[in-house]
Amino acid sequence: MSDFLMSLKDVTLAFGGDPVLDKVSLSISKGLRAALTGRNGEGKSTLMKVLAGILECDTGEVVRAPGLKVTYVSQDVPADRPNDDAFNALSGGKRRRRILEDAIIANPDLLLLDEPTNHLDIENIDWLEGCLRRARDMSVLLVTHDRRFLKRVATKIYDLDRGELSGWECDYPTFVKRKAELLADEAVYWERKSKKLAQEEAWIRRGVKARTTRNEGRVAALMELRKEFAERRTQTGKATIKLDTAAPGGVSVLKIKDVSFGYDPANPIIRDFTTTILRGERIGILGRNGAGKTTLLKLLAGKIQPTAGSISVGTNVEMAFFDQLCTEINPELTVAENIASDRDEVVVGGVKKHVFSYLSDFLFSSTRARTPVKALSGGERARLALAKLFLKPANLLVMDEPTNDLDIETLELLEEQLLAYKGTLLLVSHDREFLDNAVTSTFALEGDGLVRVYPGGYNDYLKQSQAAKSDGQRGEADRKSGKGDGLKAGADEPSASSRPRKLSYNDQRELSLLPGRIDAMEADASRIREQLADGSIFRTDAKRAQELSESLSSLEAEIEKAVDRWAELEEAANAIANHQ
Repeated sequence: MSDFLMSLKDVTLAFGGDPVLDKVSLSISKGLRAALTGRNGEGKSTLMKVLAGILECDTGEVVRAPGLKVTYVSQDVPADRPNDDAFNALSGGKRRRRILEDAIIANPDLLLLDEPTNHLDIENIDWLEGCLRRARDMSVLLVTHDRRFLKRVATKIYDLDRGELSGWECDYPTFVKRKAELLADEAVYWERKSKKLAQEEAWIRRGVKARTTRNEGRVAALMELRKEFAERRTQTGKATIKLDTAAPGGVSVLKIKDVSFGYDPANPIIRDFTTTILRGERIGILGRNGAGKTTLLKLLAGKIQPTAGSISVGTNVEMAFFDQLCTEINPELTVAENIASDRDEVVVGGVKKHVFSYLSDFLFSSTRARTPVKALSGGERARLALAKLFLKPANLLVMDEPTNDLDIETLELLEEQLLAYKGTLLLVSHDREFLDNAVTSTFALEGDGLVRVYPGGYNDYLKQSQAAKSDGQRGEADRKSGKGDGLKAGADEPSASSRPRKLSYNDQRELSLLPGRIDAMEADASRIREQLADGSIFRTDAKRAQELSESLSSLEAEIEKAVDRWAELEEAANAIANHQ
């Protein structure tokens, strides 16, 4: 049976202006696990909807295998479902999980996921990663801004840039490197063309008798060069967002003492939380969906008041608050009106700047600046919310899920700005890489209203929380055995049969060898991806290219199997250590 699922051939689609999809060709086969990348507004969601059959192309051909089953999950979570009260009662994160579960259980031939990690907590992102990595009979194409999720799931990259689609047989880090090199080469090419055009324009302006037979070719070449420049689609400029920090306040920004909050006094969301937040700290807030992250953020920002305890604000604290729902953005107004009302100028860092110039720093053209917000994409709305936030000088920045819907380039720029920010940051995010890169300490909501403070980012929190859990398990074992508090071992002592078995010699040896074996296989896979990455081998030696592609698929399966085995043995070893 053929592995072919679907193909696009020379597909073009435009909504006015330059085509969003410009003669795009793509072939999807069984076993695909790929990510679709590109800046906000490039047309990623449009391409996904064409593949799903939701949008029709203007020209080109879409071919589907007979009986093909495609499931598409959009980036928007529906407000409700007709006749589904159980679903309608769920929170946004639980609705997203339910939608994804339904899509995966349906076991389609092709699963299309548009920003699937939006609204998911980290635990559910890990769950989704595992489901997609284990999928064997289902091909997956996804759009995501979550770099760690992308790195762990995607083995191939499709990049949409200025209407054109290119395929990269490599993982995401390799793609980033190759794409940067490609753009650098493109810049050099057009710089040379630009110099050539300037020379030829100067020649024609000098009044050279160009109508002689000898010069007709040069004139024709100039006309062709002019046409090439006229039809050229340049990449949108990079965002140049810059945080405006207010004058520094006191060393102590917030003093939190015995703070509790809850709508039901018997079940507080936050319980007896005490800490001090100092100037310059960058704090990430972690927890499952529904644990109370946004509630804690609103307490610290003074949006709601504690039911017990107190929060004291330090001297000269100037706060700016980013709301994940963008409630301060009016969808009926234009982009410019949301920023400056009926004025032409805004004040940035004490200096007046034209509103269109300011918005161009956030990648809004003058035409887009006049567009009603309700016509914007999710990523554009997120950039607009940042543009509005950054107009307010602040030394305390409070941000609730600022990374949702941002393209990766803008997200990385935001990271840079937060790292350079001289003020204090409070941040809720489910983006693990963003947390690791941006924060210096973590508030973790661990259930039953408990908030614990950990130094470092997400990975540091993971290590410390796991160590604390292990210590707690040892302490409980000591208590029951009488080691910790003088009690004698009794009926509560774990039986020999309930204790984890010691790893066999062969298992211990396998565990010690697996990391090196995985590293070696990863190195081999990386070398194969590099050979396939530039695409020339498919033209010069198609047979060799096919052999390498098959070897890569086999190697990736071996790596995944080895990683699963290593995780199994590591977990067993840790369980044994915790019971000794």
